[in-house]
Amino acid sequence: MNTKSMIIAVLAVAVAVLGYLYWDSQRTAVDINLPGVRIKAN
Repeated sequence: MNTKSMIIAVLAVAVAVLGYLYWDSQRTAVDINLPGVRIKAN
């Protein structure tokens, strides 16, 4: 594996990880907190 291919692979993995983190932060979350009952869903 030459250097150019390795750099492309590392950048592709970084984009995938950052894309997942962005997607996860944009999801709506449901949090219902009542006395004695707590429902938390992502």
